[in-house]
Amino acid sequence: MNFKTFLASCILLIISSTFAFSQLMKNADVEPTDKTLMSDSTLTVPAEFDNTLDFMLQSWVIRRASPSNCISSNDVLSVSDSVYKLRLSKMPCLMEMPFNPTVRSFIDIYTVRKRRQVEYMLGLSNYYFPLFEQVLGANNLPLELKYLSIIESALNTTIVSRMGAAGLWQLMIGTGRMYGLEINSLVDERLSPVKATNAAAHFLKDLFSIYGDWNLVIASYNCGPGNINKAIRRSGGKRDYWAIYPFLPKETRAYVPVFIAANYSMHYASEHNLCAAIVNMPVLTDTVMVHKRIHLVQIASVLNLPIEEIRLLNAQYRKDIIPGDIKPYELCLPLNYANTFIEKIDQIVAYKADELINVRRSEIEIQQASESIVPGGLGKVIYYKVKRGQTLGNVAAKYGISVKKLKLWNHIRGSNIRTGQRLKIIK
Repeated sequence: MNFKTFLASCILLIISSTFAFSQLMKNADVEPTDKTLMSDSTLTVPAEFDNTLDFMLQSWVIRRASPSNCISSNDVLSVSDSVYKLRLSKMPCLMEMPFNPTVRSFIDIYTVRKRRQVEYMLGLSNYYFPLFEQVLGANNLPLELKYLSIIESALNTTIVSRMGAAGLWQLMIGTGRMYGLEINSLVDERLSPVKATNAAAHFLKDLFSIYGDWNLVIASYNCGPGNINKAIRRSGGKRDYWAIYPFLPKETRAYVPVFIAANYSMHYASEHNLCAAIVNMPVLTDTVMVHKRIHLVQIASVLNLPIEEIRLLNAQYRKDIIPGDIKPYELCLPLNYANTFIEKIDQIVAYKADELINVRRSEIEIQQASESIVPGGLGKVIYYKVKRGQTLGNVAAKYGISVKKLKLWNHIRGSNIRTGQRLKIIK
């Protein structure tokens, strides 16, 4: 085994051990022979596909978006298979974009049934795609991989799936931590566009080092390397997505066709009378480091910014709290507000601090187990263990009480006490 093979095996072992599998293996009966003509009547649409597209309509940024000035139409255009094939062949992509009836069915979903959502995604893409392309390019990855985010999240930074995948790239907790993302009760960097994109790019790069085929890479991104390896074994060792297709989980069979359809629909949106919605997001932003514990409401109130906008730019802070007292954390703000934040930091920290930040007790005095409160508010009870040589007078003097009371509280008739005896004292 050479070093490259050994390294790929190690990467696969690590990824497989941390990737959460969401689907069960299902077999098909017939292996397709032509990827350009294939049709699968048993194909299952990914469970989150419709939910993801519909959930985006509830987000704050989409609710304030407005239609584009270009001429959009709800009229369904009739496009022949030959036109689809030609258009797909002319897309400037490294990854192959073949056509088949399944791909067409998903193109129809994007360009007909979910037209409104596609127009919103076109608007959001103006904000997110430059970031994706920069990171993908820096890692020497095909830029068309940016469309994975369309399938995974519909460009919704805060979405969390039923399986627990989160953010633009729908990373599981184990995968996120494997690529250096911080995930805890207060901070979830899977929701940070910048950090999650870097993690997703490294994950895709590692998968390509294992499979050397981009279709297998995005399929394994969906169902996990373990399921891909099972499909490869069951196909007799074939390492082509379309050859192992019938041995994949049903939802994963749809994943590559959906990816092709997303590429097509975003690239040829204008040919289907789709126009980018006007999304009011701050294109120019600045980042400041926060060294104190701050609530996002404090920032929004003092800077007079909508809290939803600050949450949108800092989605990684799950409970609106930046724990800067633990270590420095980044805060993203519209460009013209960064300096104002620095100037007003003391005012921000002080604003409603007792309501928003100072709600956790740092120290609690625990009442001794030997003490209890006397009913009626008469004081508290202390149980004292008599030491060798002590008398009632010694103990009474120690606590500033009379011997008479000490005898009364402990039902003592004489004057004798013994070593180790527990005496009740009311203070």
